[in-house]
Amino acid sequence: MVRDYLRREAVFFVSSAIILFFIAIGAARPDLLDALSSAIHTAILDHFSWLYLISSFFFLLFAVGLALSKFGTIKLGHDAERPQYSFFGWIAMLFAAGMGIGLLFWGVSEPLIHYLQSPPFLTPETPAAAEFAMTYAFFHWGIHPWAIYTVVSLSIAYFSFRRGMPALISSCLYPVLGGRIYGPAGNLVDVLAVFATVFGTATSLGFGALQIHSGFTHLYGISSAISVTIGLIIIATALFMASAILGVEKGVQILSKINIILACALLLFLLALGPTPYLFNIFSSTLGGYINNIIDLSLQSYPFAGNEWSREWTVFYWAWWISWSPFVGLFIARISRGRTIREFVLTVLTVPPLFTFLWFSVFGGSALYLEQMPGVDLAAIAGNDVSFVLFVFLEHYPFSALLSLIAIFLLIVFFITSADSATVVLSSLTSGGSMIVPLYKKVFWALALSTVAIILLITGGLSALQVMAIMAAFPFMIVMILLCYTLTIGLAQESVRQ
Repeated sequence: MVRDYLRREAVFFVSSAIILFFIAIGAARPDLLDALSSAIHTAILDHFSWLYLISSFFFLLFAVGLALSKFGTIKLGHDAERPQYSFFGWIAMLFAAGMGIGLLFWGVSEPLIHYLQSPPFLTPETPAAAEFAMTYAFFHWGIHPWAIYTVVSLSIAYFSFRRGMPALISSCLYPVLGGRIYGPAGNLVDVLAVFATVFGTATSLGFGALQIHSGFTHLYGISSAISVTIGLIIIATALFMASAILGVEKGVQILSKINIILACALLLFLLALGPTPYLFNIFSSTLGGYINNIIDLSLQSYPFAGNEWSREWTVFYWAWWISWSPFVGLFIARISRGRTIREFVLTVLTVPPLFTFLWFSVFGGSALYLEQMPGVDLAAIAGNDVSFVLFVFLEHYPFSALLSLIAIFLLIVFFITSADSATVVLSSLTSGGSMIVPLYKKVFWALALSTVAIILLITGGLSALQVMAIMAAFPFMIVMILLCYTLTIGLAQESVRQ
């Protein structure tokens, strides 16, 4: 009986042991953790940064190809099933889980940093640099991230809802591994998914905590010490643990709807009070450039000039999305039951990216517009403190204190929503894919996520968060390539049976 229990709980014990070991090393020897992670990170980038670019573009082509193929009419569930959630509720939940904190953290700062610190082949603070800045903001936050999520979520949804298998990453490899998905090989795949999810989510939580802290410092002058950031993470942990225990319907869906409404209100307010025609011109022009150059953007690593820039930005983003994909993929799969493959792919690849493009046009475009005014130097602030510039930017609008409070509230709710969703997903991944999981696992993973985020912030701050995202993503990127192959086999088998 004990042996059977250990076999069932193998993924939980192995993955939790790895995470606890990481936490112990980070707490006892942060210098050693920093040295080891930096060495692995450098080796991955030196040898495989090109693979991140090619893989991400391939995932996009694969997702679009599935939607337009004969498999597009296959339903993620039984043929007679209807979607569990309304269209608005579905969009709100997948958007909040898939992007969330990042939009507030990078919406103003990324275009400004690109404008100020362009690659070597461009002169900074020029019209060409501004165009480059907006194009790459669109690119980094456009359809590629959602294509990455789509590969994972479609695989889980198909094999789980259509083929009746456990909602696990390992189940998606059944066409290759067969019954071995229930043994060590399948457990290894699920452990890699847990590893990627923990560090991908911890990266976002670290970003969110830094910016929430910056907001409170800006508004109320509280200390900027790291201990305050840690205190904020602890408080937020208590909140998202409560939300995770309540469950998806009562917790995540309500918070997601509140957040999407507030985010839209903030977006419309800035759009109405800002240089509206100018912002729409940015949206139109940048969208056109993005679409026209998507192949070049997807595969360009600037090997002759700007390779370091590409690795620090594009490769980091692709790694971040990949490390998020087990969590977001499983979560999106759970809320997408009853939709066809075509409806799923085309909606996911259009609706959230279009909102994101508008977001960057309004926030990033407005920041670039203000940057041209005498006495305004937002770009220098962004280059010095990425998390702080949003609140300085909002000072240029009426009711700036209220806007900053709304932004902080959005960050807190995004923090809770992301961590809540990740906690539920990690608990499910380490419970054989069951939707009903023990309370102790939810508590463990909630505490683990926050502790890892704290360890990374103490170890190296923002750079440590980025390093771990790239490290965690690499093995799971290989798994994702296999998922494309096994999903194709599964769909082909279904076509033959029909």
